[in-house]
Amino acid sequence: MEFEVTKAATFMVTHARMIDRRRFEAITTPDAPADALLAALAAYRNDDGGFGWGLEPDLRSPESQPAGALHAFEVLEEIGRPVGELATTLCDWLDSVSLPDGGLPFALPIGEPVGSAPWWLGADPDSSSLHITAAVAAAAHGVARHDPAVRDHVWLARATDHCRRAIADPGRPPGGAYELRFVLGFLDAIQDDANQDEPARDHATKDAGVRDHAIQATAPEAVPGAGAELGRLAARLPRDGILPVEGGLEGEALRPLDVSPWPDRPLRRFVPRTSSPPTSAVSPPGSGRTGGGSWTSRPSHRRRHSNGAATPP
Repeated sequence: MEFEVTKAATFMVTHARMIDRRRFEAITTPDAPADALLAALAAYRNDDGGFGWGLEPDLRSPESQPAGALHAFEVLEEIGRPVGELATTLCDWLDSVSLPDGGLPFALPIGEPVGSAPWWLGADPDSSSLHITAAVAAAAHGVARHDPAVRDHVWLARATDHCRRAIADPGRPPGGAYELRFVLGFLDAIQDDANQDEPARDHATKDAGVRDHAIQATAPEAVPGAGAELGRLAARLPRDGILPVEGGLEGEALRPLDVSPWPDRPLRRFVPRTSSPPTSAVSPPGSGRTGGGSWTSRPSHRRRHSNGAATPP
């Protein structure tokens, strides 16, 4: 599969935000200044240490939000070095808005709803969401690999513990496709390739829609039991690698690269191999929106909370 950088760059110039252009520059230009990317990120930062202002593109309100923290950590991981106060104050803010069980709400109250998608507007700020907590914690663990201040922060320990408990809870209803994606990403993020390999348990079943072939991979563990959990939940991936999104757009599905984008991570060992080229679930331009820019659908990845219940209308 050939990626045409020139065409992509032209598209970015025409359509992308400054932060997106800086991120693209950072991955395509060896000498791109990290400070320029950091400055672009800082434009979305609030005085409380969190991030808002549309850093999550379909959440336009200025208040700091967990989704803004997710994207901020993604950028910080790409920068690849400690950035000091910006990262630590983000962790401080996340700690301040975490619920007593250590989880994050899917979204906090939104003061300016104009331009934001309905799945954010209907979120319960008093209910922990495994979906968003796992996503933010996974991104933070990526930053923690090169930033000791993030690695040792109390918030990351609390969020990690919350996710581990929720994932292991046998009474918790299974979430949708996008929650599974982020939970697998979280379990992958807490792996450490420097540790000794330990065989992952085979949790494959013959239930409908679940892989019926054995998992033969091994997963090195940084957190005791994380490799076994990764194997258990990866067994939910269909044999063909295509994970349908229940309640999403017609034909919406997650594909292998959506679930496991990086070839050198432990999660890739669990993703089914297919004869088709690896692809990602990219919706056509404007999917889910009307001609006036409003949303016609509420994809499952935005509306499932940690208890598996859909957000209210």
